[in-house]
Amino acid sequence: MDKLVIIPTYNEKENITAILSVVFSLEGGFHVLVIDDGSPDGTASIVQSLIQLYPERLFLEERTGKQGLGTAYIFGFRWALQRSYQYIFEMDADFSHNPADLLRLYDACKTQGADVAVGSRYVQGGGVVNWPANRIALSRGASLYTRCILWMPVKDPTAGFVCYRRAVLETIDLSNIRFVGYAFQIEMKYASWRLGFVIKEVPILFQDRTLGSSKMNKGIITEGVLGVIQLRFHTFLTNYRKKRSAHLSS
Repeated sequence: MDKLVIIPTYNEKENITAILSVVFSLEGGFHVLVIDDGSPDGTASIVQSLIQLYPERLFLEERTGKQGLGTAYIFGFRWALQRSYQYIFEMDADFSHNPADLLRLYDACKTQGADVAVGSRYVQGGGVVNWPANRIALSRGASLYTRCILWMPVKDPTAGFVCYRRAVLETIDLSNIRFVGYAFQIEMKYASWRLGFVIKEVPILFQDRTLGSSKMNKGIITEGVLGVIQLRFHTFLTNYRKKRSAHLSS
């Protein structure tokens, strides 16, 4: 019981059964925490019905209304830290992230010295499948923009397929993570990097969803653009460290 995959959901009834089946078929005994934000399509009910098929491996937490991706992951991080998980993963429910790549992210942290393993579209061997040209341009532009402003050596800073070693999440003061949408992924990597943790990018092929609808909207994009500027120029006001000695003693 050392690996937990956190999957936030909102209206993912078309995907949730299949994605859970694939994750639980992998070697290594992954556990899954689904955090559902009141999906009106009944996603939570589907997960609840599956818990008996995956006892002690599948967990469900239901929240009221759409509270944002970032708050769901922060909730999941705290849930994991209250238990004995050593490797905590972020993953989408819609198969844009290939569940088989969980093993590669885990290996990067377990055996290759990474504290944070990022499933990256923009390193050699990575890429995207079935994305329109404007979406690719937006994503690549956001990555370049982020790297230019933050000077953070991560080629895919907006990536949402990530493995954290427990020590990282124990060290970061999660209450100081401010963003909830597009910029959340950037801020978590930025906090990890600023605290001296090793970030390794693992090449993945990102597949655009085939079922359900995207949660991307203008507000999320705006948060990302403005959030990067805030992170750059308000760094001196933010102390991400929670435990002064956690990283050094891990």
